[in-house]
Amino acid sequence: MKRFAFASSVALLLTCVAAVHAQSKPAQAPATKAAPAAAAAAPAAPAKFVKMLKGTAEIQFMQVSSKKIGDDIVTVLKVKNLSPQAVSLLKIDEYWYKDGAVATGDSESYRKPFMPGEIIEMTMKSPFKPSLQSSQYQFSHAGGKVDVKRVKKFE
Repeated sequence: MKRFAFASSVALLLTCVAAVHAQSKPAQAPATKAAPAAAAAAPAAPAKFVKMLKGTAEIQFMQVSSKKIGDDIVTVLKVKNLSPQAVSLLKIDEYWYKDGAVATGDSESYRKPFMPGEIIEMTMKSPFKPSLQSSQYQFSHAGGKVDVKRVKKFE
């Protein structure tokens, strides 16, 4: 009985060793002339912590275009951060009005930190409805309110 247990333990051990050996990395191809150039490149800098704005953010925006494409109204806005710190989770809500009531709209979020002086482009798509009269935008962010100024070109 002991011989059978010993033999089966040895067989199991050899099977595991063979499986591990088979899964090891395959041999790499010899280095080419391009490899030293790639090795000389500096490694990527580690990510740094960015302090986010708490309070009121100062934002400028300009409407690049608003046109009907297919069954949607596509609005493109360019937005610039004038705040001294990064804005987190900037969100723009667009509301389209018909006879004084909200008829349709869209909401877009910028999930990366919106750095000071950075200009981003946000695209909103709202379903088209006949006789839409006007649109309005509402800006918000995770750290507080947003002061918005519409401009024809950025300062």
